[in-house]
Amino acid sequence: MKNRVSEIIAGLVVIVAAAVFLAYAASRTRTVGGTGYDLRASFGSIGPLTVGSPVKIAGVTIGEVTRTSLDPQTYAAIVQFRIQPDVKIPKDSSAAIESASLLGSDYLSISPGGSETMLKPGQAITATQSAINIESLLGKFVFSAANLATSTAKANGGGTSVPAPK
Repeated sequence: MKNRVSEIIAGLVVIVAAAVFLAYAASRTRTVGGTGYDLRASFGSIGPLTVGSPVKIAGVTIGEVTRTSLDPQTYAAIVQFRIQPDVKIPKDSSAAIESASLLGSDYLSISPGGSETMLKPGQAITATQSAINIESLLGKFVFSAANLATSTAKANGGGTSVPAPK
């Protein structure tokens, strides 16, 4: 009987710990669809940008991506995002998809313009820069370096020459 009580207590401790962890995680997680106003932007490529990715100005998170879709006529990626209600975005602002680091996640970066006119809910940022594919750039660099090495070796007479033994 004593073993049974200790097993029940251990099980309850695990359940309480799990409930505390879930409550903490739920309180710290931002939810898509909070207060604010929606804007959108079109990109040639959004890379790994996903719903829930942060929207930042000067490195400060001011919103999040709420939806991504494909325009069937232009094949452009449409990104819809929600901005905090107290942050106003000038009409001539630009948006770019940037990476936090080589291993970090992507985010939508907004560079505010100088216009006195602010974007209204539902309007679009028209000046955009698509995501840069780091893997593709590295592949091109490696391919270019290999071609350069091959070209240099051919220009030097087929490689290095080894002196004949005496």
